[in-house]
Amino acid sequence: MKHAYIFPGQGAQFSGMGKNLYDTNEQAKALFEQANEILGFRISDIMFSGTEDELKQTKVTQPAVFLHSVITFLVHPELKPQMTAGHSLGEFSALVAAGALSFEDALKLVYQRAIAMQKACEQNPSTMAAILGLEDAKVEEVCAGITDEVVVPANYNCPGQLVISGSIAGIEKGCEAMKAAGAKRALVLQVGGAFHSPLMEPARQELQAAIEATNFQTPICPVYQNVDAKPYTNPDEIKKNLINQLTAPVRWTQTVQNMVADGATEFTECGPGNVLQGLVKKIHKESVTSGLN
Repeated sequence: MKHAYIFPGQGAQFSGMGKNLYDTNEQAKALFEQANEILGFRISDIMFSGTEDELKQTKVTQPAVFLHSVITFLVHPELKPQMTAGHSLGEFSALVAAGALSFEDALKLVYQRAIAMQKACEQNPSTMAAILGLEDAKVEEVCAGITDEVVVPANYNCPGQLVISGSIAGIEKGCEAMKAAGAKRALVLQVGGAFHSPLMEPARQELQAAIEATNFQTPICPVYQNVDAKPYTNPDEIKKNLINQLTAPVRWTQTVQNMVADGATEFTECGPGNVLQGLVKKIHKESVTSGLN
C-alpha cells in the first residue's frame, strides 16, 4: 500500500490560481515572490487576476501550473511521497516533489521549455485532437496509415481517450479517419501546437542543453516518467527521459497501471483542477484519489 503524488500539466490553469495560498501562507508567498524574481516578471499577478487569454500563453501557462502544483506540495513538509509522476509539464513538479530537482532549477527549466515550445509552435503551425471511444491500438494504426502529414499518438490519457498531435492538415485527416474507424468523437483542441510530436524537435534540442547543464539529485522515491511509464531514480536516466519527453507521447494510462502494479493504492493530485484524479479512476477504479490545491 503506497501513496503516490501526481501533478497536472498544461490545461489545468484558471484565473485566481494560487491566490489563496499566497494570501494565507507565508512560505507560499515567499516562493511566489522568489518565482517573480527568477522569471523577471510578476507571474503571480497574471495567475491571480490575469485574463483567460493571458493565462493561455504557453510561456505563462507552464510556469503558472508548475508553481501552483509545487508550492501546494512544498507548504506541506509532512508529505512523504513513495512514488511520484506528472502529466507532461507535471513531470517537472513530480521531480521537485521527489527531491531530484530544486525549486529554482526546475522553474528555470520549465520557463525555458515553455519559451522553446512556443517558438516551435510559431515555426510549425500545428495542433492536437482528442480521440474518444477508440482502442489505443486502433488510434495507432490510423495514425500510421497517414504518411503524407505528421500525425502521431501524443497523450495516452486513459482507456478510450487518446490525444493525437501533428500538422493542421494531419490532424484534419486524422480526425476524419478516426471517425470513419468508429471513434465516438474527434475533438480538435485549443492548444498552441503539436506537443509530444516530432514537430517539437527544435524545442527538444534547445531544452537538451539546459537540462544537461542542470544539477539533478537522486530522488527520495521512484519517479514514473512519461516516455515509457517506468520508475526511475538514476539522475542521468531521468535527464535523458526528460529531454526525450518533448517529442515522445505521454504514456499516462501505462504510468498509472505500473504504479498500481508496484503497490500504489492512493493517488493525491497536487495543483490546479482534478483532471488526473478522474483519469486515475478511469484507469483503475479501485484506487483512492484526493486533491491538494
